[in-house]
Amino acid sequence: MSPGILGKKIGMTQVFRADGQVVPVTVLKAGPCVVVQRKTPTTDGYDAVQLGLMEYAKKSNINKAETGHLKKSASEGIKFLRELRLGADGNGDMKAGDRVLVDQFKPNERVDVIGISKGRGFAGVVKRHHFRGSDATHGSMFHRAPGSIGASSFPSRVFPGMRMGGHMGNERVTVRNLEIVEVDTEDNTILVKGAVPGPNGGYVVVRRSKSNA
Repeated sequence: MSPGILGKKIGMTQVFRADGQVVPVTVLKAGPCVVVQRKTPTTDGYDAVQLGLMEYAKKSNINKAETGHLKKSASEGIKFLRELRLGADGNGDMKAGDRVLVDQFKPNERVDVIGISKGRGFAGVVKRHHFRGSDATHGSMFHRAPGSIGASSFPSRVFPGMRMGGHMGNERVTVRNLEIVEVDTEDNTILVKGAVPGPNGGYVVVRRSKSNA
């Protein structure tokens, strides 16, 4: 049993449960995937599996080193690879060349979804850190400024981690313990309850949550 699967975010919709409850879900195109490499404690110092999403790219877009690496598992042309740690719960039988399909996941399971958030470019403190801002009227000339970022005489510097304007988004984000609402083995899709980071069409990693254990 694989610790996770790779896929793409399709978009959001809603489904109805048997009792009529409306559930907002994100549709994920998950797999099929192939095991590109199996890492073991003897050779690599830890137990993990490297998965590749079977979505082929042009050979010109993959360098020679990567091509040679993929050739060992007969998975040439794969461009999206991610590594997942293996636990001590029976995952040890996975080997290079094995297929990972969506039917390994069931409704009501809990998963963590990892993706890259949407890039917002440069953003100020009001948008980036949800600062309140100051008055917009009565002659105020201090509207969306961050305020004090440190004292002058001491410590005479800006502390690391100070919330300021800067590059917003385009970061790795993990949303934990999302419930699998539905699994469609024909279309290779998983419907998870709630929102998932990234734009539609963005790559995601669906990892089994530790709460399932």
